[in-house]
Amino acid sequence: MRSSRRGLLLALGGAATLAACGDLPQPFRGQPGRLGARLARPPAYRLAVPAPEAALLSNDDAQAYARLLAEALMAQEVPAVDGPAWPLDWQVVVTASAEAGRVVPRYTLRDADGNPLGEHAGRAVPASAWADGGEELLRSAATEAAPALATLVGRADSLRRTGDERAVGVGPPVVLLKPVRGAPGDGNRSLTARMAERLAGLGLQVQDQAEGAGYAVEGVVTVTPPERGMQRVEIVWTVSRRDGYDLGRVLQLNEIPAGSLNGLWGDIAFVVADEASGGVRDVIANAGGIAPPEAAAQQAASSTPAPGAPANPPAAAR
Repeated sequence: MRSSRRGLLLALGGAATLAACGDLPQPFRGQPGRLGARLARPPAYRLAVPAPEAALLSNDDAQAYARLLAEALMAQEVPAVDGPAWPLDWQVVVTASAEAGRVVPRYTLRDADGNPLGEHAGRAVPASAWADGGEELLRSAATEAAPALATLVGRADSLRRTGDERAVGVGPPVVLLKPVRGAPGDGNRSLTARMAERLAGLGLQVQDQAEGAGYAVEGVVTVTPPERGMQRVEIVWTVSRRDGYDLGRVLQLNEIPAGSLNGLWGDIAFVVADEASGGVRDVIANAGGIAPPEAAAQQAASSTPAPGAPANPPAAAR
């Protein structure tokens, strides 16, 4: 069984990025100007993440979630620490509410005086899963929320310094991730969840609503009927623009033992998402949605890394 599962992981690991469409004139790419370069620096405020007291979590899970959220914010280049706020710290106050059998985590960014600077509603989680808590669930919620919170911090910081929150720039690409379709077993749910985590880990802001999104990602799984004990599995991730224009596709294709994916996908979903997410990010980058390498080099030379940009962008999927 173990060797069979390892074979599945290897079989589904490969991905190919299909042709993205032609370049558009972008005269300002790589030339942010002095103001843009200055505002690309991390915010001047440290962000405290106290253990939430009204998030429907046990004391242990509340402390763990504060730690995981602070780590996720640090990964987005936001100076953050878990624990009570010091006098000059900004802070993120986490609450949660139960709605129709699901729990919605909510995040309020506050300045050092306690004034609200912005809010973000996280992805709804089944109430039973939220009550059970655990590292995996809490890490997933923190990873999903961190890019949006980083954008809030950047805008608020820019507003304080310049009086114009738009000066912070476009921020991370906002991506609508549609639920995966066509997978056997729990594949639709597992692939959607794992892809959301991986894209967020690559610096994209992932959401399940179309409002505010500049790009959409849709995954479709096709499994052929069994033939000689094998099945052909094809996973296509389509990346489109807000106007519906297809920018490109990431294709994963292989043959597996018949029925191998009829139950829980488990580690296979992690491998599939890990491989495909890099290709999705490349399609968005090629469309101009992510700062090009030359801009990143300029920022590194001036010690002003862009918030949320991965240190080593994934290589093109094979």
